[in-house]
Amino acid sequence: MSDKPVLRIGLIGTGFMGKAHVFGFATAQKVFDLPYRLELHTVADVTEKAAARAARDLGFARHSTDWRELVATPEIDVIDITAPNALHKEMALAAIAAGKHVYCEKPLAPRAAEAREMADAAAAKAVKTQVGFNYLCNPMLRLAREMIAAGELGEIRGYRGLHAEDYMADAAGPWTFRHDPAGGGALADIGSHALATAEFLLGPISEVMGDCITMIGERPDGKGGSRAVTVDDVGRAFLRFENGAQGSVEGNWIATGRKMQHDFEVYGTKGALAFSQERFNELHFYSTADAPGRRGFRRIEAAPDHPPYGRFCVAPGHQIGFNDLKAIEVEGYVRAIAGEIPEPFGFAAGLRIQRLVETIQRSSAEGRWIRISA
Repeated sequence: MSDKPVLRIGLIGTGFMGKAHVFGFATAQKVFDLPYRLELHTVADVTEKAAARAARDLGFARHSTDWRELVATPEIDVIDITAPNALHKEMALAAIAAGKHVYCEKPLAPRAAEAREMADAAAAKAVKTQVGFNYLCNPMLRLAREMIAAGELGEIRGYRGLHAEDYMADAAGPWTFRHDPAGGGALADIGSHALATAEFLLGPISEVMGDCITMIGERPDGKGGSRAVTVDDVGRAFLRFENGAQGSVEGNWIATGRKMQHDFEVYGTKGALAFSQERFNELHFYSTADAPGRRGFRRIEAAPDHPPYGRFCVAPGHQIGFNDLKAIEVEGYVRAIAGEIPEPFGFAAGLRIQRLVETIQRSSAEGRWIRISA
């Protein structure tokens, strides 16, 4: 038995992201030398059947149908929230008030005002927080940021970011919580990833010009009728960065045929980078220093030379996967709880992304460039 202190996890929600978080916890403590031993203490879901099944299948010692029971349990150290977006605020504030660390899937909250309340509460209680933007944990994105910061691309002139999927492409698909006007829409749901990646690579965005479009105006309500859709199916924005670079991002959930197109391109005076999440173990680099007749994008394959890839596989080009990115995210968060590093992407960072989303939405409504407020 390990002599490390124990960090006990309480998970709320057992859907796709809930399972991904559990895989992240399980893998992280096998792959990394964490400062804590992680224990899956209690899982909560809305029905007894779902909660009991999740406890059995995912390895939790206990289960509950009431998330408040997890918050009230003294032994639980971390409340992990993968419930629907509209519930994040209430759950997080209750957990923070109880002095627990909080790990919350994105978006942090449906509105920036709510996200600010959550971030302020966490800061006041000095608890550690994490928002689930695990794409940023990809060693290839870290490499891209290092290359940009080192000047390998020269002065950055342009940026293009895109997150496109097709899970809302069918007009006969039902109205869901993602269509709720309070924080719903493609820009908030997946465009937030494109915005987080843009700032991860190039630094703060200073101004935006948005264009948010609803293509499917109504959807089945599940009761034999239909319900109006007012949120965007496609959210786009032109961007100006504080470093002088300019570019664009798009969030699109009706991109027929696309399952996970989280892409970016960066253009500089000395070179360029291109990346696609659909092949996320590759980064493509173009250098103007190459001899004429020898120029072109070269493929850089993920390898042990790109930490922490080597923790997962000793062989280059064999690839890591989506759940491995969650494990890397968990590792950073656990080290932050231990006080070894700052929060990798805490509630303050989640608030920043929500503020960007809402500013783009306002820009679209008003038809003008808007500066990002501090």
